[in-house]
Amino acid sequence: MEKTTGQKAVVGLPIAKATFAVKIGEEVLKNFKIFCKERGIKYSFFIEEAIKEKLEKEELKEDILDFKTLRKEEGSAIPFEKYLRGRGGI
Repeated sequence: MEKTTGQKAVVGLPIAKATFAVKIGEEVLKNFKIFCKERGIKYSFFIEEAIKEKLEKEELKEDILDFKTLRKEEGSAIPFEKYLRGRGGI
């Protein structure tokens, strides 16, 4: 279940926040709590940053795969200006 709250940002605009529950291994949770406590890190900050980092990493993997796949088609590509002229754009 998600719960949304409004918090004030530095510039005074509200930031939508959502709450959700997940199940993780007890040992992972224990290590996570110890790690955050020893470093003075808030759980929510750590989790949010970890999710952002993982999303960026996965998107980069997809981009690299697309690049490798489309690189084979590069030889048949036409210049962008030629493409636009063909569409009546230039």
